[in-house]
Amino acid sequence: MNISRVKKTRKLATVCVMGTLLSMTLSTVTVAADHARNITDKEINETSNTADWLAYGRTHSEQRFSPLKDINVKNVGKLKPEWYFDIPDKTDMTSTPLVVDGVMYHIGHLNVVRAIDARTGKKLWEYDPKVAKEVLDNSMRRVFWGNSRGLSTYGDKLYIATWDGRIVAITRKDGREVWQTRTFPIDSQLNITGHVKAFDGKLFVGNGGTELGPTRGFVTAYDTETGEKLWRWYLVPGNPADGFENEAMEMAAKTWTGKWWEHGGGGNAWHAWTYDEEFDQIIFGTGNGSPWNRKIRSPEGGDNLFLSSVVALDADTGKYKWHVQTCPRRYLGL
Repeated sequence: MNISRVKKTRKLATVCVMGTLLSMTLSTVTVAADHARNITDKEINETSNTADWLAYGRTHSEQRFSPLKDINVKNVGKLKPEWYFDIPDKTDMTSTPLVVDGVMYHIGHLNVVRAIDARTGKKLWEYDPKVAKEVLDNSMRRVFWGNSRGLSTYGDKLYIATWDGRIVAITRKDGREVWQTRTFPIDSQLNITGHVKAFDGKLFVGNGGTELGPTRGFVTAYDTETGEKLWRWYLVPGNPADGFENEAMEMAAKTWTGKWWEHGGGGNAWHAWTYDEEFDQIIFGTGNGSPWNRKIRSPEGGDNLFLSSVVALDADTGKYKWHVQTCPRRYLGL
């Protein structure tokens, strides 16, 4: 995997690839041919692959570890710029680029995706999901931020989770849109800044927005080929009078008090998930309560499951498997 560094220059963000040592990492790859190859789970999990970076954390384990050894403490001082690419957005650069067959795929401000030749820095194509237009046309919210932490690839496609709550599938070859689906209504007090996780023919995504108003967090899985919703799992229980979606929510409700559902409860899982192929489970972290102050959301105490927890669900069905609550009862000492 090549190394990049990012800097802000007035209203330009610059991606700078360092070489000439990095040319060795690209010597075994070629720029994408007319037909993009299909990326499978086996390829994503191949730890010996030093030519590509196929997932947010490189493999499904999300360890972010590269086995490359050509660059080390003895020669790192010899690195020099090989090329640079100015990204013409006033932007927060928070994403991890993917590299597939010599092409770097980067997502920037307002979820604009660009494909760049990793050898030369030449832009190959650009896709704009028009996030600002989606928000403004619906006259519901203003854009507070539009950053994204990354993309996913599976098969011959790239997948984008947009700030305004859509998942968009585009071809890796030329950035042509294939389908898009909305994960929550445009007028919800929610947003997506994390990446969408591609695995086993599915896409997994959560959302943020706990601080923006009463929200009840959830995570959802979609089909990579069609965008069809496969399952959804809520992170905190809803109003008991409406019934519980599953046994896990019934169990969680025993750890809440008062009328927590009127405040939403929160727990939004906005980032940090991985796919455990051995046990066919998706593992993710959940967030803080809504509102932060437990005396409001759960006045008589309780651990408030599944806030501030690590949760595992069956990857095929979304059924609860296990959890570990890392910060019971409270958030930020409240």
